[in-house]
Amino acid sequence: MPPPTLFSPIQVGALHLRNRIFMAPLMRTRTGADHAPSAIMADYYAQRASAGLIVTEWSMVAPHTAAYDATPGLFNDTQAQAWAKITHAVHATGGAIFSQLNHPGRASHPALNGGVVPVAPSAIAIDATVQAKTPQGRQPHVVPHALSVDEISSIVEAFAAAATRAVDVAGFDGVELHGANGYLIDQFLNPQSNHRTDGYGGSVAHRTRFLAEVLAAVTDAVGSNRVGIRLAPLNNHNSMTDDDVCVSVEEVAKLCDAFELAYVHVRRQDFFQLHAPRDMLPIYRRHFRRGVLIGNAEYSQTEANEAIENGHVDAVAFGTAFLANPDLPARFATQAALNPADPATFYAGGNRGYTDYPSLTSS
Repeated sequence: MPPPTLFSPIQVGALHLRNRIFMAPLMRTRTGADHAPSAIMADYYAQRASAGLIVTEWSMVAPHTAAYDATPGLFNDTQAQAWAKITHAVHATGGAIFSQLNHPGRASHPALNGGVVPVAPSAIAIDATVQAKTPQGRQPHVVPHALSVDEISSIVEAFAAAATRAVDVAGFDGVELHGANGYLIDQFLNPQSNHRTDGYGGSVAHRTRFLAEVLAAVTDAVGSNRVGIRLAPLNNHNSMTDDDVCVSVEEVAKLCDAFELAYVHVRRQDFFQLHAPRDMLPIYRRHFRRGVLIGNAEYSQTEANEAIENGHVDAVAFGTAFLANPDLPARFATQAALNPADPATFYAGGNRGYTDYPSLTSS
């Protein structure tokens, strides 16, 4: 049997997907003040439903946890019902869609959340060189409130409730936990942001405890075959560093395997490309055996095919390429030129640079 390619079908949890060209989560800030998805978001995602799997931009699991203006949420049924219009539009064209769930922790800002101070494992602010984008302009991040054990339990429950809402009310095929980019799960994992001296800090086993509790709650709520996780161990975003990253990567990979997650989705390098690609992927491949391994970040079509054919990953998620090319699988299949992306419209709101990128048929 020939090795699989980008165009080979694949089983991900309970889903049989038509190809291995996945759409990575991309924050686009197109929601209203109530954090409910807008009507144009249904058009945007439906246009990209030829992906084997769409993973949406992240949704807040609790109120007052926005890290950007116009961030979507899944902490109430009104938001879930708005998301349901999006999942219906994607399913109507044969697509599959997961919701990415997130708590940003210290990466949020009071100016985005009605004055509410962000929370974190420890009272350590993001470096002053990294500023929050607020309605009043860029501002330094504030020192977060260090979570109590009871508050940690409440956030775990919020993840489970959002996952249930995503599947049962919004109609998502599953959920992806955001464990990357310096957000709350990542903050617990990383010794730079986690200085706790209780059962949630110190050793790698203790620093993975919050993730383990979230995984237990979410898989119990919706089933492990509907749960994936996004990780980016080399990403310095939100002033994250880890001098012993291989140790934590191995522990997290084993944890994900133990929970029999549908997939692990790995950004292989940081936003600034300071680390060599694929450094961590062999560790995930070695220790995460029961689910699908998805690679992401700066893959060309050729490199993605080679990574799948050689067994380095099982699928590849494309971000900016899907943003600018709603029919990316068709373009790959025909070797058609790709539309260039317009960064000025990534977070600008409205249709321009959102739903007006041409497809092969429209152009």
